[in-house]
Amino acid sequence: MAYRLEKERSAVEASDAMEIRDLSFSYDGREKVLTHIDLCIPRGKITVLLGANGCGKTTLFRLMARNLSPDEGEILLGGVRIEELSRKEFARRAAIVHQSNTAPPDLCVETLVGYGRTPYLHAFQSAGSKSDCDAIRWAMELTDVLKHRKKMVSKLSGGQRQRVWIAAALAQETELLMLDEPTSFLDIRYQIELLQLIRRLNRDYGMTIVMVLHDINQAIRYADEIVGMKDGRITAQGPAEELVTPDFLRELYGIALPLTELSGQKFVLAV
Repeated sequence: MAYRLEKERSAVEASDAMEIRDLSFSYDGREKVLTHIDLCIPRGKITVLLGANGCGKTTLFRLMARNLSPDEGEILLGGVRIEELSRKEFARRAAIVHQSNTAPPDLCVETLVGYGRTPYLHAFQSAGSKSDCDAIRWAMELTDVLKHRKKMVSKLSGGQRQRVWIAAALAQETELLMLDEPTSFLDIRYQIELLQLIRRLNRDYGMTIVMVLHDINQAIRYADEIVGMKDGRITAQGPAEELVTPDFLRELYGIALPLTELSGQKFVLAV
């Protein structure tokens, strides 16, 4: 069960959760969007893909999520090429929360979260076993949407809806959780609450997290590892506090960004 993952993973030797080897991609055979990407996602860490708009981070995310297929190279999940996994096998190993998610207007929270159990069900089977019900309830409790379980998803606020989609991902009981710009379109309060939830999933339950973020300060504060991207290539990867320097930011964004430190925490100042 997902809520037992911490104990189960204590016996798992630390290794890379996902590995990307010599990956290149272009849309419709045109100019390369990604060029010879090599990347390792460390197990049990929060890794953030960071870079300016158009740098290729969302395209890389979509390749990792199997929404796109590479022109060259390979992506391994737990040592297995992702194209060799069936859809259900992949969904038992990795849960994806995209930037934009839609649900039918008459769908209630509990039903949507229950869809996260689909990888474990046979055709035409509904999520009704004890293990299914336990996983669904655990996911709703952890994301604080249990109190909304009978409400229509369409009636919730943006922050609440994002929590519901994360709950559906948690119900999949995967080790790897991937989120594409999860704080987009949210008020600052909901951004902070969501990032604190994601950190808790990592710290308390040992989940490996991969996120695309556009906010540099959020990346510094919540990431263990930052992957810098520019022009379809990875410029650097390393611990957030060590990697983020004025030179790194200038290379990534093409502009000098003031960097300061307060109570041991780095911050980029708005200019």
